[in-house]
Amino acid sequence: MRIVRSTFRKIVRRTASWVTAGLVAGLLALVYLALGATSQAVSARPVEQAAIKALLTFPGAYGTVASQLLDTGGLFALAFAAAVAGSEWGWGTLKSAVARGESRWRYMLATLLALVLAAGVALIVVYAIGILAAVGGASLAGLSLAGVSDSATIAGVPSLFVHVWLGVAEEMAIGFAVATLTRSQLAGVGAGIALFFGEQFATLILPDVVKYLPFNAASAVVERANLAAGAAPAALPPDQATVVTIIWLAAAALLVAGATERAEIGS
Repeated sequence: MRIVRSTFRKIVRRTASWVTAGLVAGLLALVYLALGATSQAVSARPVEQAAIKALLTFPGAYGTVASQLLDTGGLFALAFAAAVAGSEWGWGTLKSAVARGESRWRYMLATLLALVLAAGVALIVVYAIGILAAVGGASLAGLSLAGVSDSATIAGVPSLFVHVWLGVAEEMAIGFAVATLTRSQLAGVGAGIALFFGEQFATLILPDVVKYLPFNAASAVVERANLAAGAAPAALPPDQATVVTIIWLAAAALLVAGATERAEIGS
């Protein structure tokens, strides 16, 4: 826990941490406010109007904001985790830790855990900003805000958030593992993002297979609104996606531990 605490403090002090969280929050706010502002402009197009209402109408917006946060925040979190893992090799911090007598695999897994905990704190703040943006967007669109106080939905928000956090944690672990294997910040970020988009393209060809892959599984841990018939590819049910996501998270952590133990760190 000592390594987790010290790494967590370092992450919080990093400018990149605040910039990453700010970018995700800004994108969420921009999307929901823009939807509200353009709602009247698409009033003559029923499909687009229905999609905007589905995104902005409460209490359903609690879930759609979570889905958007998972999709957007997961990619940014992946890149950030890969950058941190790569810096352990590029900056020589892992070598220094091993020289002090730290266990290789414990040090790297503690670093990953600190990243996941920091992401959880950031996700709470960004989710709150996203909800405020959705409220603003609904107001601009002239939609009722009566559902904001729906007690049953609000009671389910903690569980919803845990699922979002799990999905983001798995994507962070994948990026962290790739960077650990490549021992490079740039290679880790690039390869992680390439894997992410590679899955999206592969969905068009092998949807029944790709839905079990890490990024698609992570994306499916939160139930999606059906915005348009046939708009979304086949995905795992949230309960199955949760199990698959946990398996991928554990596999990535084991890969980090094994690769670190076998790596030649140098003198």
